[in-house]
Amino acid sequence: MAAPATSAPSAPPAPVAPGDLSEGGSRGPPDLPPEPKQLPELIRLKRDGGRLSDVDIRGFVRAVVDGSAHGAQIGAMLMAIRLRGMDLEETVALTRALATSGQQLEWPEAWRSQLVDKHSTGGVGDKVSLVLAPALAACGCKVPMISGRGLGHTGGTLDKLESIPGFTVIQSPEQMQGLLEQVGCCIVGQSKKLVPADGILYEARDVTATVDSLPLITASILSKKVVESLSALVVDVKFGGAAVFPSQAQARELAEVLVGVGAGLGLRVAAALTAMNNPLGRSVGHSLEVEEALLCMDGAGPPDLRDLVTRLGGVLLWLSRQAETQDEGAARVAQTLDDGSARDRFERMLAGQGVDPGLARALCSGTPAQRRQLLPRAREQEELHAPGDGTVELVQALPLARVLHELGAGRSRAGEPLRPGVGAEVLVSVGQRLRRGMPWLRVHLDAPALSAAQRRALQEALVLSDRAPFAAPSPFAELVLPP
Repeated sequence: MAAPATSAPSAPPAPVAPGDLSEGGSRGPPDLPPEPKQLPELIRLKRDGGRLSDVDIRGFVRAVVDGSAHGAQIGAMLMAIRLRGMDLEETVALTRALATSGQQLEWPEAWRSQLVDKHSTGGVGDKVSLVLAPALAACGCKVPMISGRGLGHTGGTLDKLESIPGFTVIQSPEQMQGLLEQVGCCIVGQSKKLVPADGILYEARDVTATVDSLPLITASILSKKVVESLSALVVDVKFGGAAVFPSQAQARELAEVLVGVGAGLGLRVAAALTAMNNPLGRSVGHSLEVEEALLCMDGAGPPDLRDLVTRLGGVLLWLSRQAETQDEGAARVAQTLDDGSARDRFERMLAGQGVDPGLARALCSGTPAQRRQLLPRAREQEELHAPGDGTVELVQALPLARVLHELGAGRSRAGEPLRPGVGAEVLVSVGQRLRRGMPWLRVHLDAPALSAAQRRALQEALVLSDRAPFAAPSPFAELVLPP
C-alpha cells in the first residue's frame, strides 16, 4: 500500500523557458517541429559537405515528384550528391524515399520466402535474366522482375523480349500477380506508378554526368526492388572494359554499398562481381540473344552463360533459405536447364505476356534453325576472318557493341526505335587457337555492308597471342554477402 501523500510548503515555481511544458500547465506555446528546409538550402547543405536528414531527403523527393523542384535544382542536387557523396544512413533514406514515392506491390503472405529477383548493372550479350527468371520459377520461386531498356552500348532485357512478336512488357500489378500464380515469373517494365521519383532522377542523371554516383546508383537499383517486397536479391555488378566500372575494386565498392543499404532496408542482398571484357556467350543483339537464351534452356549453349545463370541462381536459392548451400542451389538451377522445366516456364511466361501460344510453343520446342525463322532477322550477313595465326586472348566487347549500336541494335536516346535482327555471332572461344583466314565473327546487318571503319574496329576487337590454347576462365570473380 502506498504511503499517504503529505503536503509540503509550496515553493515558488522554477522559471520555465518559453514553450517548455515539462512542469505541466500552459506557460507558453509548445515547440513546433522545424520548418522544412527550402530546396536551395538543401542543395547548399549537401554542396558544402553537410549531411541530409531523413526529413530533408523526403522533402527533396516529394518536390521531385510533385513538380515543385525545377530541373536546374534537381541537377544541382544530383551533382552535389555526386561530388560530396552520402553516408550509409543517407543512402538508406534516399532509397526508402524513392521506393515510397509511388505504388507498392503487395503479394500473398504465403509467398514471403519465395520472392526473389536479380539485377545487372549492364553488359554486352548479357541475357542472364531471360534464363534465370524461368529457371528460378521452376525451382519454386516467385520472380517479379522489373527490368529496363538498353541505352548506349548495353542491351536491355525488355528490348530482347520485345523482339519476340506480341510480347508485352506493360503489366498491371494484378496481371503480375496472375503471372506469378500461374507461371512463377514475369519480366516487366517499370510503370509510371512504380517508383516515379526514380524515373525522373534516372533521366536527369543521364544528362547531368552523375550516372556513376554510388549513392544514386544504389538508390535507383534498390528502390525498384524494395517495392517488389522481396526476400532476397542478387545484383550482378559488372567490371571491365565494357562495364560502368573498369576495375574490380571499383565494382566491389558499389557491391559493398548495395549489400549494406539492403541490410538497412531489411532486404537480404548479395552482390556478384563478374567480368565484362568479352561478350557474355556467343551472341550479341536482341533476336540472337533470345535464340541463345533458349539454347541455354535446352541444356546447351555457351559455358560462360550457363555458369553465370547457375551460380547466381544458387546464391538466390541459398540466400532465400530454399537451399542449404550455394552449390546445392546451383545444382537445382542446372537441373531445370537440363530437364526442360525452365524452358517450359519460359514458354508459359511468353504466352501469359501476349505472345501467341502457338508461336511460344514453336519457339520453345523448335530447333535452332526453326527458331531463327520465327524471330526478326537482318537482311544481310558478313563474316570477318582472322588476320593471322594465334590464340584468342580477348574479344573486346565494347568496340563490338559500339559498331552494332551504329548499325541500329542500340539507342542513344530513350524511345529511339531498334533493329531487333541486327547483331553478331562470335564464332570462336577465348583460349582457342586460330589460323589465318578462319572466320571468327558473323555480323547480322540491315545495311548492304560494313563500312571500312566498322570493319577495322571489329578486327581490332580480336586480340590474339602466341601462347598455347587455354581454358577460358569463368566471368564470376567474387561474391559480397550480407552480414
